[in-house]
Amino acid sequence: MEWIKTYFKLEERGTSISTELVAGLTTFLAMAYILPVNSFMLAGAGIPLGGVFFATAIAAAIATLVMGFYANLPIALAPGMGLNAFFTFTLVGTMLLSWEAALAAVLVSGILFFLISISGLRKIIINSIPAGLKYAVGAGIGFFIAFIGLVNAGIIVDSFGTLVGLGDLSHPAVLLAIFGIILVFVLHSMGNRFALIISIAGTAIVGLILGVLGVELMPAFANDGTFALSGMFSDVGKTIGQGFTGFGELFSHPEVFTIIFTLLFVDFFDTAGTLMAVGNQAGLIDENGELVDASKALIADSIGTMTGAIIGTSNVTSYIESATGIEQGGRTGLSSVTVAVLFIVSIFAYPILSIINGVFDPALGQFFSPVTSMALVLVGTLMVGQLKEIDWNDKGIVIPAFLTILFMILTYSIATGIAMGFIFYPIVKIAEGKWKEVNKVMYALSLLFLISFILQNM
Repeated sequence: MEWIKTYFKLEERGTSISTELVAGLTTFLAMAYILPVNSFMLAGAGIPLGGVFFATAIAAAIATLVMGFYANLPIALAPGMGLNAFFTFTLVGTMLLSWEAALAAVLVSGILFFLISISGLRKIIINSIPAGLKYAVGAGIGFFIAFIGLVNAGIIVDSFGTLVGLGDLSHPAVLLAIFGIILVFVLHSMGNRFALIISIAGTAIVGLILGVLGVELMPAFANDGTFALSGMFSDVGKTIGQGFTGFGELFSHPEVFTIIFTLLFVDFFDTAGTLMAVGNQAGLIDENGELVDASKALIADSIGTMTGAIIGTSNVTSYIESATGIEQGGRTGLSSVTVAVLFIVSIFAYPILSIINGVFDPALGQFFSPVTSMALVLVGTLMVGQLKEIDWNDKGIVIPAFLTILFMILTYSIATGIAMGFIFYPIVKIAEGKWKEVNKVMYALSLLFLISFILQNM
């Protein structure tokens, strides 16, 4: 045990093995919701469900192990919310990429992230983009994710007259989803750190009971072998390495720059923000105001993204849920190693997905996800909190920030929202006579986004 104490610097950081193990378990329980949510999200893009579940668990485990052993930080990683929505609804749904090409894009963004992490480009990029735009992107993704959650719940539906409208709130699957949303909001408001995982489990149990009592379109155990472990490993064979087959399609797409930049941008700044937040909480910020071993933490993130792309999932990022483990006393990479081990063990929980799986109503021709939709709504709600960081008296930020959020939601595209914000930021600054305040990198990015728009509409 002495080598563990020495390697992870337990005494130096005022912690113990037992404290780190409890912290790791706490963090895992707080973020375990990503296993079903990410699996069903990416399965919607066409990736075999079992392959996504396996990739989610393994990519999270590998990235978190690197974070633990290499960076020695109590921060866990997994495929990121927002990025998985961008993968499914924008890359595959709107831009019509195959899921193989979308995985290729994730791999390229991971490689670029790695190169940035080991070079001086990290500070140049961070300093070039105004903070207000970074917050607008995060908040916009929050609105976007929450919207998807409400659609999956059947609460928001297509409407011929108004494009969107309120769904049938008397539908049993919608009522179950509403129960889940109320439950997660109540638990979160009460300060429960495990609100998401409890709400998913609680909603599934209520659905099972109602199903036994005769209520239609409720969650149920699959008894046809669809969710057997053998089926999962069969799906892994259909998924792993498929990203390499999508490079040709990816680089022939007119919006290839927008695709890769958006993946890189969101992943990079999501990670940077999370690292600073949890670093402050853990007391691991150095005299320069940076996280201890920040470059190692970013490398862990990029390795997770590259690994995930190869085996079948979207970008991996650092999780703010790591704060729950830090609250329990986690201060070293040993808590991260604990999380990684639990993700590996969770592979064998794949059969439970049959309960969490959504239901299809043939009468309406509509698919409902009542057990997991609340996760998207709550995560979106938390991300929208970044709006408070924007200087609402600065027109140079407010206008591009507003356009970023608005276009992200109305075009159903995270990439389009980011592009609009980046294009209009220098335009507004020039109109204000403050063109010198705009970093040269921002001028270049604005021009590239504009060219991308022109090419896609030619």
